[in-house]
Amino acid sequence: MADRAFSDAALAGLYDALHPWGPSHDFYLGLVMSARRVLDVGCGTGTLLARARENGHDGRLCGLDPAAAMLVQARRRVSEVDWVLGDFRSHRWRNAFDLVVMTGHAFQELVADGELESCLDGVREALTPDGRFAFETRNPGARAWESWTSDHVQEAAFGDRGVVRVRHDVETPVRGDRVTYTSTFDGSAWKGPRVSRGTLRFLEQGTLSRFLSGAGLIVLEQYGDWERGPLTPTSPEIITVARPGGR
Repeated sequence: MADRAFSDAALAGLYDALHPWGPSHDFYLGLVMSARRVLDVGCGTGTLLARARENGHDGRLCGLDPAAAMLVQARRRVSEVDWVLGDFRSHRWRNAFDLVVMTGHAFQELVADGELESCLDGVREALTPDGRFAFETRNPGARAWESWTSDHVQEAAFGDRGVVRVRHDVETPVRGDRVTYTSTFDGSAWKGPRVSRGTLRFLEQGTLSRFLSGAGLIVLEQYGDWERGPLTPTSPEIITVARPGGR
């Protein structure tokens, strides 16, 4: 189930202002433009696939997301993409895509072992034998959550409804590989603050590899940043490109 930051229509409308185009989008766009059939899992407001279509991609583009409010934004952006509500528990494809991507740290929303395994099985099934799966997860060694404090406030213009301020607060102590946090959205557009609570999973490289292997996926490339720098113990990201292989 999508948390309020994605399922609330007003907050979904704010998403693009808080997450403008950046180096991660450039990384994935290059992959999408080189693939004929693409599935974007956790596609959100559809930024990546819409840009691919605008740049001349004329193959099959499909976005899958469990949050209806996010897909409302995606459909407003472009109609020449298949926008599908749900996840791999409700939709399955077999050998249908040359590329599957999960962007925007959507992979970290898979908190329980079962949902993580189900998603990876769905990815494996959806890919052609020579297809690719590209995604990223924050490297736990960089301890990004330590900067998610209430004194770090992000501001974004909300159209003609003024400025919205967003702050994050992590529930402490953090134990294991799961980080629970609240995001508070405050601005003149609403009578009072809107609060979203979520949990992200920070998988270490070895654990991540075991989950991929268990789903029949083989790691081809891993990077520590969006410039394709090497993956080190404290790199900000674990960016992975994998392919189907033997179980």
